[in-house]
This record gives sequence, C-alpha cells and structure tokens, in this order.
Amino acid sequence: MPLPAIPRRVKIGDAAAFVGTTPRAIRHYHAIGLLAEPERGSDDRRRYGYDDMIRLLWIRRMADAGISLDDIHAAFEGTTGIEQSLARLEESLASKAAAIEAQRAAVNRLSEVGSPLGLLSPLVTGRLRDLPPGALRTADLDTLLVTERILGPLGAALQADRFIVLATHPELRAEEDRLAEAEAALDDAMSPGDPRIEDLAAQRCAHETALAAAIERSGLEEALNVLLDRQDKHAGEQEDGAGMSAMEAIGKMPYDFSPARVRYEERVIELVHSAGQDGDRDPLTC
Repeated sequence: MPLPAIPRRVKIGDAAAFVGTTPRAIRHYHAIGLLAEPERGSDDRRRYGYDDMIRLLWIRRMADAGISLDDIHAAFEGTTGIEQSLARLEESLASKAAAIEAQRAAVNRLSEVGSPLGLLSPLVTGRLRDLPPGALRTADLDTLLVTERILGPLGAALQADRFIVLATHPELRAEEDRLAEAEAALDDAMSPGDPRIEDLAAQRCAHETALAAAIERSGLEEALNVLLDRQDKHAGEQEDGAGMSAMEAIGKMPYDFSPARVRYEERVIELVHSAGQDGDRDPLTC
C-alpha cells in the first residue's frame, strides 16, 4: 500500500490541526519568542517543518500539564530547572483544588439550605439554617452579604444573632420594620438639622439596646463567645479580592443616603456608643 503524499513543510493551519491547537496560539508563541519564526513559502506564508512540529508538540504537552508559557520558555532555554517549574505548578494545582473543594461545599450548602443563605460562609449558614422558612427576609440576607464582605465570616456570624432575635421576637421585628420605614423617609427634602432626626436616632438607639438585651437573654451570648474564641482561626477567611481593610471596603460600598440620612446614621452611632459607656442608663432614653 503506497504512503500518502508526505509534505516537507506544512502551513500554519495544518500545523495547528496536527498539534491540536489553533493558528492564533501558534502566532502567540512566535510573538513571545517561544517558537522561532519558520521559513516562508513563495506566497509569504509560514511553512513548518519537522523540528517546528516537535517543538509545538512539546509546548502543547507541557501546556496541557498546566505549565505556564513562561516556565516552558525557561525550560527550553535551560535558564531554570524543571523541578522549580513543577514546584510552582504543584502549588498552583493545590490552590485550585482547594478552590474547587470550597465551591463544591458552597454548592452542597446551597442545595441543603435551599435559599441564598447557603451561599454565605458556613459560620453564618450554620447559625441561621434552622430558622423557619420566611423568617429571614431578602433585606436581611443582603445585609449579611455586605457584612461578610466587609468584616468577614466572623463579623457576619455575630450579626446573625440580631436576625435570630428579630425572627423569634415579633414585637422587635415590628419595631425594626417601623424604624426602617421612617429611615427611608429621610430623603433629600429633609434638612440635616431637622429635629426629627434626633428623635428618630434616639428611637433607633433604644431599639438597638433592646435587641442587645434580647440577644443576651436568649442564651446566644454563649455561642457568641465561642465564635470570639475562634476569631484568630477565622480572621484570615476572606473572599477573593478581600485584601482591603474594613474602612476601605466601607468607602467602596455605595449607599444612596441623603444628607439627612447620613446625619441620622452618625447620630445613631454617637448615641449607641454613649449608651454603651453608661450601662446604668435607661435603654428607652438613649
């Protein structure tokens, strides 16, 4: 049986098809110096010979193994040992494996919980998953999501106690809803010096004090202390890109607050801080 016609050199499309890559990838190898420019035919198109194909095959095998193009280039040039490249590759693969495992765990939590709560950290999910359906509102989950992004899993887990109390104390939930509606009315039409801001801030302070007392009475404080004991363990648990401080993160999260609402938030912080320093103060007179 006669052999098929055997070319001495092939065009870039044939070279790419044989190696299992694309002409664009081969052109990139030329651009970064990984593959020397081959001879060109009378039509000024690249023509690839046996040695070029061998080089391309090795490049493809190493790339398929996960070795970076920089390390492939260094290996061909003999400027670094393959052991160094493999060590970096092993570290990269371990990191990817950990990321995949974390994704699998998140998918499992989401499936088990059956709501977006499962996408939050295990610390938060574990504290809230036993609440009855509908006890957590969309706004509650949004708040936990933002808190976890700014303060990490521990901060959001601590905040979760607030939503547990709201879900189990109808009178506190009703007051929370009333205050939220009043806060939404602090729009651009209201002056930051409006006396109603002071009155509403005092009401919010009293509500926060009542919430804190309910958390303490509910027995959640012991669980909070357990989480605080684990703070060092979870302090490094951050999402991708969470390399900024809490204050930096807060400065990057937009809120459509009017000047009156900003002044209100500042006054609430002042009152709550003052109430915290005076433990004997009547919680209804922040």
